[in-house]
Amino acid sequence: MSITTLTAISPIDGRYRNKVDELGKYFSEFGLIRYRVLVEIEYFVALCELPLPQLTNFDKNIYNDLRKIYLEFTPEDAQKIKDIEKVTNHDVKAVEYFIKEKFDLLKLDQYKEFIHFGLTSQDVNNTATPYSLRDAVENVYYPVFNELLSKLKDLSKEWSNIPMLARTHGQPASPTRLGKEIEVFIKRLEIQLDQLKAIPYSAKFGGATGNFNAHHVAYPEFKWNEFGNNFVNNILKLHRSEPTTQIEHYDNIAACFDAMKRINTILIDLSRDFWTYISMNYFKQKVIKGEVGSSAMPHKVNPIDYENAEGNLGIANALFDHLALKLPISRLQRDLTDSTVLRNIGVPLSHTIIAFKSLLKGLGKVIVNENAIQADLSENWAVVAEAIQTILRREAYPKPYEALKELTRTGEQITKESIHQFIDNLKLSDSLKTELKQITPYNYTGI
Repeated sequence: MSITTLTAISPIDGRYRNKVDELGKYFSEFGLIRYRVLVEIEYFVALCELPLPQLTNFDKNIYNDLRKIYLEFTPEDAQKIKDIEKVTNHDVKAVEYFIKEKFDLLKLDQYKEFIHFGLTSQDVNNTATPYSLRDAVENVYYPVFNELLSKLKDLSKEWSNIPMLARTHGQPASPTRLGKEIEVFIKRLEIQLDQLKAIPYSAKFGGATGNFNAHHVAYPEFKWNEFGNNFVNNILKLHRSEPTTQIEHYDNIAACFDAMKRINTILIDLSRDFWTYISMNYFKQKVIKGEVGSSAMPHKVNPIDYENAEGNLGIANALFDHLALKLPISRLQRDLTDSTVLRNIGVPLSHTIIAFKSLLKGLGKVIVNENAIQADLSENWAVVAEAIQTILRREAYPKPYEALKELTRTGEQITKESIHQFIDNLKLSDSLKTELKQITPYNYTGI
């Protein structure tokens, strides 16, 4: 069976492909191969710039032609490398042979042996992967995340003055404001975003066991450690880990996934809250012509965007968790378990982007039902008991908490009238009674 969006096993490449298609150039097999080619080409150029003695006379005007190999990289090029891999049974060696063929076409055959000079495959993989991750995060993840954050800020501002009954432990509690409750999520997300941005994209580069053994034995006069730092930090704009074994530590990539997981956890919390507000009728949803909420119940408009977001965020977090736990662990100087796992980093990123877009869609459909919110406040005058007993404490009134407790736990409905009658029966000055009667569920919302 040929693979299409209808026959793909993963919903990322099937049902949801149109939502994450932009991630394909970073995390697909094509994307990984292209980034490997990029690293190999830039490494060769860096050797020319050093320069190695045999590369002293290399024509720098050819750099642009070399860079075109990855800048103009095509699916046909990637397939050519896959065909070579069928023979080599080694993916990075296949990239090296592909570039050597390109050198032949450019009449650079005398320089071919300095492609992949002194490197192990992980010098390429452990720079290509963080490079692609960084590009995907900066070009796809951050823009969608910032759009979501901006939407939440707009709603927080729009709803800033809407009083709302709060619920703690599921029970009526001191009123709050709807906009402020959205702001809680905004601040939480901003803090985690800052932490995510502070994590460097680390890369390993140092030969078979991280010591530049081959480089040093061939050219002991060069400061290869400084070369590696310059190549990774300044040319690739990553952060070179030092010292290393054959592979990257993956501690920072684990931190990156942990940070993304925390962001997703906050958004699961938000999704569940919005779902609950919809179920409470605090929010209505815009009806879109032609959409069906239920195959059996025509009246329904289900909160599917929040459910879809929660489900995808959960899958993403399960994978982020595994990646963060597994990648920093490798037997001795290297085992291969990281290789197959790293190929999946685009999967939780994709589920995360799907969730972000689902939330954006859901947030664009909500309409505040102020009548329902006001009605809930009207039905819960008992929440002003906290305010009354606090003022009575201020006035040194005897046992104010106990007095309000007796009033509010009779099992009878607490109303404006019963609260005011309670106040009238207190031995207080008229001015203090007036102050207490000014407190309502609509204005007792704090700062």
